[in-house]
Amino acid sequence: MNHVTILMWFNAEMINPVELFVGLRYLRAKRRTRFVSFITLISLVGIALGVAALIVILSVMNGFEGELRGRLLSMSAHGYVTGPGRVTENWRELQERISADPGVAAASPVVEMEGMIQSGRTLEPVIINGVDPEFEMPMLGETINLIEGSLDALQPGSRAILLGRLLAFDLGVRLGDGVVLLIPRPTGDGSLEPTLERFVLKGVFEAGLQEHDKLLALVNAGDAAMVVGIGDAVSAVRFRADDVMAAPAIAARLDEQMGDDVTTSDWTIENASYFRAIRLEKMMMSLLLSLIIGVAAFNIVASLVMVVTDKTNDIAVLRTLGMKASGVVRVFFVQGAVIGWAGVLIGVLLGILTAINVPVIVPVLEQWFGFQIMPGDVYYVTQIPSELETADVVIIAVSAFVLTSLATLYPARRAAMVNPAAALRYE
Repeated sequence: MNHVTILMWFNAEMINPVELFVGLRYLRAKRRTRFVSFITLISLVGIALGVAALIVILSVMNGFEGELRGRLLSMSAHGYVTGPGRVTENWRELQERISADPGVAAASPVVEMEGMIQSGRTLEPVIINGVDPEFEMPMLGETINLIEGSLDALQPGSRAILLGRLLAFDLGVRLGDGVVLLIPRPTGDGSLEPTLERFVLKGVFEAGLQEHDKLLALVNAGDAAMVVGIGDAVSAVRFRADDVMAAPAIAARLDEQMGDDVTTSDWTIENASYFRAIRLEKMMMSLLLSLIIGVAAFNIVASLVMVVTDKTNDIAVLRTLGMKASGVVRVFFVQGAVIGWAGVLIGVLLGILTAINVPVIVPVLEQWFGFQIMPGDVYYVTQIPSELETADVVIIAVSAFVLTSLATLYPARRAAMVNPAAALRYE
């Protein structure tokens, strides 16, 4: 008799009241089976803790993923539309067409440059975004934290520059100080020549991500275009979507509408490595924590095998009274399923409550133990975020249900194979 046959037996007939009564009766401990009941309790607790831990850890990972996504996109676009050779002509018409898309909240031109920035004897790498304040304000909205100055300072010909907080600190500059940009500019023969341009610091911003705060600078798009020698063109037109998760679909739609003249990209492509790493971490954490549920499932197998051994005579009597082998299977399925399913239900409820209240529980634990889990001088994120997703809870619960149900198959098979004549021979 194999596992498939057992499942066919179980599906052929519903559990009748007698089988349900006997299965539940075997859950009650007698004096000689207290050890078996203790293992049963450990199995239930193990399943509950494993399920709860999985839900909480995945919720925290989802929270960190959302926090990282928000910080990465705090001063970045959700998508880009770029002309050939990263030179986009007629960008105003392109900006209007992109803004007309129903899923786009705002669109703005950008001139992107990379180079070095110098103040005194200090030289730092820098990524410069040339922006137009008129279009950039709707793009950034509340995502940018301007510590000093304003985007309005970036007027054409003003040679004004805004620096990330860490970059300004490393350079040791304050408002009104001059900085020198060293930008490689392409020449007609395909080579690059260095260009020195002087700008004046007019503002400092904080995006909450080291990559932005330490490397990013903002200047006027016209000034940046003049530096790289592209005239009235820009590098690309960026857009911000109403729903960040819809950005890939919007980029694909714009690519179809605009043909081969431009290429499109979105934040999932630009930051693919970050989110690939998070998905890998989530997968590994899920596999490791699933071992807890696996061990608990093996405990169910062990406890049921001991029950089968202890109840051999009872099983033989039931078979003698007319219970079929499939009925015996269902008796032990009831016993194992109650243990497993109760553990899963408790674990789901405990996991959901804990995941929802992580922002409340963590500060209490920090106060009790006298340390901060994520200190502000080390991490940008000082609070542990949590984002509970229904899909994760459903997948974890269903997987645990299936695993604990499968754990009853071997003990049920052993019970169904009991020979009534051999078991009652000396009774």
